[in-house]
Amino acid sequence: MAKFNSPATRRVSASPSAGAAATSPVRTEAVPSTITYEGAPGYARDAKSDLFVLAVSNMVGEDAFYETADERDERFRGLVHRVAVEDVDWLAGFLPWLRTEANMRSAPIVAALEAVRARLAAGLHGRNRELVASVLQRADEPGEALAYWTSRYGRAVPKPVKRGIADAVRRLYTERALVKYDSEARAFRFGDVIELTHPAPAPDKPWQGDLFAHAIDRRHDRDNPIPASLPLLRERAELLALPVAERRAALADPDRLARAGLTWEALAGWLQGPLDAAAWEAIIPSMGYMALLRNLRNFDQAGVPDEVAERVAAKLADPEEVAASRQLPYRFFSAHRAAPSARWRPALERALALATRNVPELPGRTLVLVDTSGSMTWYTVSLRSTVMPVHCAALFGVSLAVRGAEVDLYGFADGVFAHPIDRDRGVLEQVEEFSRRIGEVGHGTRMVDAVRATYRGHDRVVLLTDMQTMSGRYGAGVADVVPPDVPIYGFNLTGYAPAAMPTGRRNRHELGGFSDATFRLIPLLEAGENATWPWRPGPEA
Repeated sequence: MAKFNSPATRRVSASPSAGAAATSPVRTEAVPSTITYEGAPGYARDAKSDLFVLAVSNMVGEDAFYETADERDERFRGLVHRVAVEDVDWLAGFLPWLRTEANMRSAPIVAALEAVRARLAAGLHGRNRELVASVLQRADEPGEALAYWTSRYGRAVPKPVKRGIADAVRRLYTERALVKYDSEARAFRFGDVIELTHPAPAPDKPWQGDLFAHAIDRRHDRDNPIPASLPLLRERAELLALPVAERRAALADPDRLARAGLTWEALAGWLQGPLDAAAWEAIIPSMGYMALLRNLRNFDQAGVPDEVAERVAAKLADPEEVAASRQLPYRFFSAHRAAPSARWRPALERALALATRNVPELPGRTLVLVDTSGSMTWYTVSLRSTVMPVHCAALFGVSLAVRGAEVDLYGFADGVFAHPIDRDRGVLEQVEEFSRRIGEVGHGTRMVDAVRATYRGHDRVVLLTDMQTMSGRYGAGVADVVPPDVPIYGFNLTGYAPAAMPTGRRNRHELGGFSDATFRLIPLLEAGENATWPWRPGPEA
């Protein structure tokens, strides 16, 4: 939805010393120069590391526990500006990965635009168009980009931004996209984007010139006939022109609805009545993945028959569909909570397993600690979600526990609680069970004490947290309470600065994000190989 515009891998060796010399890309200073938000020693990251950790969990324009939306956005822009000028090659690799592999949407768009602004201000003119085009992956995003730029910097849009958007328009604008995303609710309609950026039709799309002209006509309410080269739009116009009394009969031909690109959002208004089982059955074949996922409860309430539900479930669990949907793992947990019907659970479990395929099967003994403190439970990951950072942490924690050889899973805040895991049960239900224990041991962030209380000679420690710990007893830091030859992986769910331990070397590593993308670095580090940024193939040379 618009924000601005309105395979598991086993560790090569279980030896605790295997990764002792391995380095990882998110790096901090060796000696703390600041403090965490809760007063423990804090370690400053370099600019690229700070940007990476923030971007993989930054929804943009959203408050967090320790930062207002304005503070968070300003910190993000400042990091982007610095890195864009200092290392555009790094940024040009990072931003497409952030959009397509880490599955973030708003952050890469904002980062690309802010990077171009900073580079132009510094007199740097190469790569700018490429940065913008690389992050626009859905047909509503060219309008999003223009809405962000003009709301912040005015109507004077620089040529590299226009040209990058135009490149994306040629790639993304189709008849179906026009039907789905072009509406009066958007500040920048398709016609506005076309008129501002002047894209030439793609050579391999002879109909696109007609589409562009029609989008402009549509924007200005011109009653020109729809060209014959746009059959979907013509079919749609005929369908919309049907008398209201004849529209329910048209539900008997789902193929016609699909040919007309009729969306589920438009169906109720077109029918001028509720979406009952028959209406859902007619529109379900043409619904996209996210639309299906968010409407499972509506299907149940309308009484959609089991044979139709089976087709929905099959699509939700299809590996290619899951990959193409780019859904963040927590969305499957959100769908499970909204529609707890047993008929969806197997498909959602399968989809979640596919969406967390990079969570490794760790050998040996692993200690996993999930932060249930107030800073992880005070806010949701976005205004439209009911999922909090703690749920994301619990989801990854339970996934690690179900897949690992021998995992001890704990929740922590002021104290700790052990949470048993049944490897023969699904992840979603067990995440729900874990989540019901939030608040059981208080609301503080005593990460150092939690590690000290639970570490019993494990081969590794995984911390799922915001890293803003209080000081440990006797002044110890989290890196000090585990032997130096035992790896600690801090998985940062919020991207705050600073870090709570020195990272990047000496078995201390920081990952992060709302997706499973950075978990793929763990097998490399476990094998004692230097891990580079996840968009760069293979271990670091």
